[in-house]
Amino acid sequence: MSSRGTVVSEDSSPADPIDRKVDGAVKRTYAAANFSIRAAAYSSYTIQSLLKDFQSVAELLDQGEDVSSTLAMMEQQVRLLSDVSFDSLGAAASAAGSSVAVRRQLWLRSWKADAAQKNLLMKIPFSGVKLFGPPLDDMVKKTAEDCKLLAPDRTGRSRAFGSQRAFDNSRKGRAGQPFRGRLGLLNYQWLQAMVFAIEEINRNPDILPNVTLGFRIYDSCLIRQRALEGTFWVLTGMGKLAPNYRCLMNNVLAGIVGDAGSSCSIAMSRVLTLYRLPQISYFSSSPLLSDRIQFPSFFRTVPSDDFQSRGLAQLLVHFGWTWVGLVAEDNDYGQQGVQILQEEIIKAGLCVAFSESIFTSRPDKNAFHIVQVIKESTANAIVIFASDAEFTPVADEIVKQNVIDKVWIASESWSTSPLISAEKYSNIFTGTIGFAIHSEEMLGFKEHLNKVHPLQSPSDITVNIFWENAFGCKWLKEKHLSGSSKNETPECTGTEKLDHIQIGFNDVNNLRVAYNVYTAVYAIASALQDLMLCRQGQGPSHLLLPFVKKVKFHNKVGAEIFFDENGNIPAQYDIMNWQFDTMGTVKYVKVGSYESGATMEKGWSSGMDVGVKIASQANAIKSAVFLTIHDFINEVKQIKKVPISVCSPSCSPGFRKLALEGEPVCCFECIRCPQGEISNQTDSAECYKCGWDSWPNVKKDTCVAKIIEYLSYEEPLGATLMTICIFWSLFTFVILGLFKHYRNTPIVKANNRSLSYLLLLSLSLCFLCSLAFIGYPTTVKCLLRQVAFGITFAFCVSCILAKTIMVVSAFKATKPNSDLMKCIGPHFSYIVIFVLTFIQVILCAIWLFLSPPFSAYNTIIKPEMIVVECNEGSPLAFWCMLGYLGALASTSFILAFLARKLPDSFNEAQFITFSMLAFLSVWLSFIPAYLSTKGKYMVAMEIFAMLSSTFALVSCIFFPKCYIILFRPDNNSKEHLMGKKVYRAGH
Repeated sequence: MSSRGTVVSEDSSPADPIDRKVDGAVKRTYAAANFSIRAAAYSSYTIQSLLKDFQSVAELLDQGEDVSSTLAMMEQQVRLLSDVSFDSLGAAASAAGSSVAVRRQLWLRSWKADAAQKNLLMKIPFSGVKLFGPPLDDMVKKTAEDCKLLAPDRTGRSRAFGSQRAFDNSRKGRAGQPFRGRLGLLNYQWLQAMVFAIEEINRNPDILPNVTLGFRIYDSCLIRQRALEGTFWVLTGMGKLAPNYRCLMNNVLAGIVGDAGSSCSIAMSRVLTLYRLPQISYFSSSPLLSDRIQFPSFFRTVPSDDFQSRGLAQLLVHFGWTWVGLVAEDNDYGQQGVQILQEEIIKAGLCVAFSESIFTSRPDKNAFHIVQVIKESTANAIVIFASDAEFTPVADEIVKQNVIDKVWIASESWSTSPLISAEKYSNIFTGTIGFAIHSEEMLGFKEHLNKVHPLQSPSDITVNIFWENAFGCKWLKEKHLSGSSKNETPECTGTEKLDHIQIGFNDVNNLRVAYNVYTAVYAIASALQDLMLCRQGQGPSHLLLPFVKKVKFHNKVGAEIFFDENGNIPAQYDIMNWQFDTMGTVKYVKVGSYESGATMEKGWSSGMDVGVKIASQANAIKSAVFLTIHDFINEVKQIKKVPISVCSPSCSPGFRKLALEGEPVCCFECIRCPQGEISNQTDSAECYKCGWDSWPNVKKDTCVAKIIEYLSYEEPLGATLMTICIFWSLFTFVILGLFKHYRNTPIVKANNRSLSYLLLLSLSLCFLCSLAFIGYPTTVKCLLRQVAFGITFAFCVSCILAKTIMVVSAFKATKPNSDLMKCIGPHFSYIVIFVLTFIQVILCAIWLFLSPPFSAYNTIIKPEMIVVECNEGSPLAFWCMLGYLGALASTSFILAFLARKLPDSFNEAQFITFSMLAFLSVWLSFIPAYLSTKGKYMVAMEIFAMLSSTFALVSCIFFPKCYIILFRPDNNSKEHLMGKKVYRAGH
């Protein structure tokens, strides 16, 4: 503004008539917004008071199930009204601020000043009903004295991220009262992580030169209303709330780190989004905060629960826990996390046995009901998706009811919690496995923590309270009391040493949340650095938010830090296992990791590769997690087996699962695979058929080559039949030799020696042709064996028929010159044999030409093996051949039967009759037996019929003659034979 310019009184009206009308409209808008602010504030705090009353009523009432559910529903409704009221409060504050800004612009339009000076005037905090208020009067006086409106900052070093370490105004209780009570040691460690990071950055000349980072701290106590109050307090820069105004003009608010709770961060982000002010949370993991439409200025250095839920599901799959119980808080953190987990569990083929909620608004947290469900459930793997504070009442109830033999899977909120890992829980939670926020080393942080001392920060109220909690003492000054008033509590002297005690505060072995806070501060500093470079090289910029979105740097441990398109850093979790020693002290042993494997140059793609790495060494899980669980179970059950959590026992290979109607897919029965099918995997849903040349083994878990079956010489049945064939064939030749030797005896002559020789030769061939049916059925064998059988047996039966004809004709033709004797010459029998045999040869030739037999694999009659057999080609031809033999045998039998009354001394016809009767009986019995057997036994049946029928012919025709030749030579005489004949004629 020019030194000669005048500043009009704010009580006057704008000079321009149109501006006066606009000013009046905006003034009325401001009045309405101001009224809305008061109304929203009254209603918000009234509803909050009503919510406290609900909690008090819940504590006093002996709640039944109906009363509990009703109160819980009413509480949710009141919480919804509270959220709406505070959202209205933020919107009204924004409208009021915008109205004031428009009015000021109207007033300043007529002033002779440049835009930069007018902008400085616009930043004067608004107070009361005045448009500018008392600060304007002081500014006008200073302008009149110095002939200028505002003096520039002469420090040469600007400030950002707050201006001072003013703890006395930063950590307050309700209604502006100083904080009293216990201070969490780990929470104070987180606070010191921010202090450590800021001091480290300020000492580093390479980061933000000529810029000093400062900070202001506000404790939300994890209450959304206090989180909103603190947000406005930080934005204003003073104890008094003044929405849309920044009172500390010489300090730039770069960003806000926090809050820890997702619900608080959601409420804060809705306000900070209006200011486009970056907010980086170190512990808010709700997936809702990844919505860039609702929360465009929100970032976090802790992975989203979306990643954690998927990782927990993969962990369950890794251990084979298919029957899982879920317990979660009834807030955004628990319900959204368990919902994603449940979806991932179902995708992985696992099942949820039960899902219960921890009612955070109830004093008992619904603990008794939850523990009863856990105790009665058959699920042994229980996932707890809750904070340690909310889970503690449930853990107490678990100890009370002595629920053992369960495997507890922890979410990151309590996987390293000292509350749950206390000694009283050691018998229950030994072997707990869960996800924890990735930890890293922070060089120099332990020394920083041990230097914390009340004398170093006399205005820091929190350090005195921390000191009291850490050493169990108290300060004499009342303003530093931690709430304990017992006389036996020793006095704090300030000479205590932090490095002489080991507490959670100075334990830097597992820096998880503290490392997230450290990373968040460095992210803002890196964005500020980029902003400064942009101003110097690419032009001015007044917004830090775009630079936070694009921030990318490597921290001191070498980790690359950047935010993806949803404001998340690369997800990384440590998989922790609880191992208790004999003293009941827990050790958090890292046994694996879960991390996102996405790499990027210009952002993070949504199709990231996420996977579980269960310990870098292959056997680490088995040696760490499994052995810890083994030791615990051995103490309780004296067994050596990894804990299982299944609805139904796994189906072994050889079985398949059969789903039970109305039950989850993890509940099933195991049924044996049907014939010819296998399952070679555990819990197989289907059985699979083997190939045509293979068959299931006894367990039906693999296919083995089918046994090839045929009648072989090596097996007992084949060897026996072969021996019989050879023996009787040789025996027949012996009879032939006997007949040759006694060829001139009457009994041999009377039986037509030449026909007897041919018959014995054919019988020997009949015995030998059976050998063609034994052994592997090759193509040549299949072609010849039935043909050989048919021709040799036709030759044999033809000989018998010719012999029968000759016997009958010899006794019927009594006159030497009769017509019958003329027809039957000396070669008649050979002609008969040749013609009858040739007919069979013709039939076999036709068979071989039209449909020859062939070797074939038969897998139908015996599915478990391959039967190598001869396919006859044409069954009709086979039965025609066999029928022809039957016709010859029947004709011979009829002729012999008609000649059965020949003289007793020459009973050849009777022997032929008996032999043909036995022959026909064997082959008639063969037909049904042959048709009823399969495989090699069918072949054995045919061989048996061949041997039996041939033996019947030999025994009935030749045994009596051999007996006479060998043992009754007196009967082997012409007189004996003729005497019998004469005797019968005379009679």
